[in-house]
Amino acid sequence: MLDELLGRASLKERIDELEDENERLRKRYEAESERRADAATARQDAEERINRLEDRIAQLEGELEREPEADPGLTVRRRDRLRGGDLEAVFERLSSFRTGPEGALTVGVADEVSDSVRTALDDVLGDRIALLEDATPCLCCVDDAGLLAVTLEPPLVPEQDAVWNDRFALEREWFLPTGRHAIALVRTDLFALGTYEDDDRVAYRGFESDVKGSHSKGGFSQARFERIRDGQIDDHLERCREALAEYEAGGDRADTPLYLVGQRGIVDALVEESDLEPSATAAVDATGDPKPALEQAVHSFWTTELRVL
Repeated sequence: MLDELLGRASLKERIDELEDENERLRKRYEAESERRADAATARQDAEERINRLEDRIAQLEGELEREPEADPGLTVRRRDRLRGGDLEAVFERLSSFRTGPEGALTVGVADEVSDSVRTALDDVLGDRIALLEDATPCLCCVDDAGLLAVTLEPPLVPEQDAVWNDRFALEREWFLPTGRHAIALVRTDLFALGTYEDDDRVAYRGFESDVKGSHSKGGFSQARFERIRDGQIDDHLERCREALAEYEAGGDRADTPLYLVGQRGIVDALVEESDLEPSATAAVDATGDPKPALEQAVHSFWTTELRVL
């Protein structure tokens, strides 16, 4: 009562408030100090780790400098894709090569290098036989002096036993368009068939089919879209089979090679589901309308990969 009369009550309340505030500030200061200490410790730990890592990096760099250069392994000396005049020039040069009796070896390797081929080439190629394995399927031409060693992957890789002769056993029609032949291009939505005399096209037939492209959201469900697309592709392949059957029934088909090219899965399906026996098949990239696509396909088909071992 006396404190209230003298005005001391409000002062005591103010003192209590200030003491509470002081306690809060003290705790805050202590917490902040702890955080700073923890941060300083973490920084020191990080700096120590960085120093250790930098020392390890320097150590490894020193070891790397002292390490002898690694062997890059066997590599071909030259690799080219040849067509047209360049391919013809290489073919003529290889065909004109002459040596003594049994001085030139030609062999066709379809899937793997047989023991007999390894034996024939061991003295000439040695470890480079591994490069031949990488190039299959291919033709290999090697001379007994080791001056010439190449592999060729032409459009037509024949089954050719290892034969030593005085020249390489090469046929022009394996590499270049020769005489009368036909090339049919098949895609999921396109068909084009050209008949050729050497490089010149003398007959043509082509068409496109309405086949849905990639599925987009909305409209059809994915499953329904795929069923419709599969049905359209089946209808397109039936048109292709009919066109090829008409060609096969033609009077000038006898002894005329037919090469079937295009999307690999489509080409395989067409061969499996028909009586076709093409002379060769190949996967090629060909876009656009039927005629320009056929030109691209022909260009790609008559290409040979050359590797100098």
